[in-house]
Formats: sequence, C-alpha cells, structure tokens
Amino acid sequence: MEKQNLETKYNKWIVVLSVTIPLVVALLFGVNLRKLGYDVEPLSFLPPIYATINGITAIVLILAVRAIKNGNVKLHENLMKTAIACSVAFLAMYVAYHMTSDSTKFGGEGIIKYVYYFILVTHIILSIIIIPLVLITYVRALAQVFDKHKKIAKITFPIWLYVAITGVVVYLMISPYYVY
Repeated sequence: MEKQNLETKYNKWIVVLSVTIPLVVALLFGVNLRKLGYDVEPLSFLPPIYATINGITAIVLILAVRAIKNGNVKLHENLMKTAIACSVAFLAMYVAYHMTSDSTKFGGEGIIKYVYYFILVTHIILSIIIIPLVLITYVRALAQVFDKHKKIAKITFPIWLYVAITGVVVYLMISPYYVY
C-alpha cells in the first residue's frame, strides 16, 4: 500500500479514537457500579498500580528516544509499542477503579491545593491532546514517512512524557487521602 494511502486510511481511525476515547472515559468516569446497585468490590488496590504504570511509561519513553538517537530502530519500535500498551493498561485500570470506587477528594490546603489542581488540570487536558498525537506519530512510523514522523514525535514526546510523569505526581499528592 502506498505510504500516503496508509496515512489516509488510518486518519479516520485517528479521528474516531481521538474523540471516542475521551468521551467514553468521561462517561464511564461518571458511572459507579456500586451506586447503581451492582455487588462489586471497590478496586481500591488499582491506583498505586496504574501510577506505577505511568512511571514505567515515562521511563520507556525516555529509553525509546535514547534508542532511536543511538540508531537502534527495532528497540525504539518495541519500546514505543510497550509505551502504548502501558498507556492502554493504565486507561483500563483507571476507568475500572473509578467505576467501582468513590472519587477521592484532595485534602491539601493553601498553595499546595493550587499546585495540585494546576498539575491535575494540565494532566487531564494534555492526556486528551496526546491521544491523536500518539496515533498520528505511530501511523507515520507505520507508513514509513519518517521525516513527518520525526517532526511530530518532537511534539508528541514531551507532552506524553509530561502526562506520564504528572500522572505519578497526582497519585503521590492525593494518595494520603485515599480511603482503603
């Protein structure tokens, strides 16, 4: 398949996923199975796991950039697939947690409260923006349009890294307030 056709073929999926994923997450975030009468145990053990996955994602992203800078294309490719898999796993666990558990309120006061909410809000906004960026970057690699891939990867990488790191920071800041 011609490179341009491959990109065009996947563009529809990029748009669909970029819109659908945030909408589904937002809808499911508001669904609490226990409050709807289902007899499910709260998955309260998940936050430290999905925060760890965010940390692993950040490390994998850094290793992937190092791999490509050292000319190790196959390692870079495998690490990027791992980062995507980690992000998907994070998202599944995050949604599962929020569908079975009450949201935790941040209990900090003063300036730390504003710092927390700034980090949280930028994390959420950028986690939505990163979806199409990752997908476009990945499709351009699949299509072997490496000049365009590299150009968007320079935008995608720092945003994705920020989202992964701030996911860990948000967890660490709110973890004292979790009810287990």
